[in-house]
Formats: sequence, structure tokens, C-alpha cells
Amino acid sequence: MHQHTDRFTQDGSSSASPSLPLWESITRESLIAEREGQIVLALAGYRRALSIARQLIDSPPPGRAEDCVAALVVSCHNLADLHAGQGEPDLAAEHLSGVHEALIALLLDASRDPALQQAAVRHSRETHMALIGHVSRHGPDPLITRALRAGCLAMNVDNPTRH
Repeated sequence: MHQHTDRFTQDGSSSASPSLPLWESITRESLIAEREGQIVLALAGYRRALSIARQLIDSPPPGRAEDCVAALVVSCHNLADLHAGQGEPDLAAEHLSGVHEALIALLLDASRDPALQQAAVRHSRETHMALIGHVSRHGPDPLITRALRAGCLAMNVDNPTRH
């Protein structure tokens, strides 16, 4: 499974323009690399996939906002899982809290496409649960506490609107 390793290098450079099919291909190759114990290769691929996902969030293809947000979440969760599996829960927490905060920022940015904002709301439930799961497995983490607090404030959980 080495024929495609040139597509994700350590610096994340690639001659291919970012696209969902490219993201999916690199993600699949990275999952295979991780399963085969090629951790360095998997890490490089997951980082490249995350870079592509971020570019797609900045400029999503028409009608693909949901897929672009999903790609961002999956990329961060893959990195978090890899780090946690390598005994690096602090690095895992960085990725989990980072994606949750990115979704919160996206949904609060009034200049963004409403479809992206709606996808961010939907996926923030998943990232919220991943944060809770990380705390239950690895104990409290200040980054996760901050991300959870940001999510609660954004959703106005502390001061619900009365009808």
C-alpha cells in the first residue's frame, strides 16, 4: 500500500487542488496505514486530510457544506484517535477541542453560508460527545473544559430564552 504515499508528505504539500474525493482518498489510505502500524505515514496523511478539510470549509463546493464540515470533524477525530492510541491524550484533546471550537466559531460567524452554519450545529453535537468521552477515558483537560464552555455559551445554555 505504498503506491500513494507521495500524496501526503510531512509538510502537507500536494499538487492536487483540495476536493472531497482527494480528502476521502487520503483519509482511506491513512486509515489503512494506521491499521498496518505505519503510524508516521498515517499521521502525515491525517494531517494532509485535515489541511484539505480546512480549505474546503473556507471554500466549499456548491451544495456540499455538510460533507465539508463532516470532513473537518472526521479529520480531527482521526488525529485524536491516533494520538490517544499512541498514549498522547493531551494531543488528542487538542484536536478534539480545536474542532469543537472551530464549529462554534463557524456557527457564530454571520458572514458564513447558512448551510455551513447549520452543518456546524449538527456536527457540534458529535464533537461535544467526543469531548465528554475523552474526559471520561482520560480525565479532565483544560482545553476540553474551555471548548465545552464555549459551546455552552454559543448555544446560550446558561441563560435559556423563555417563551
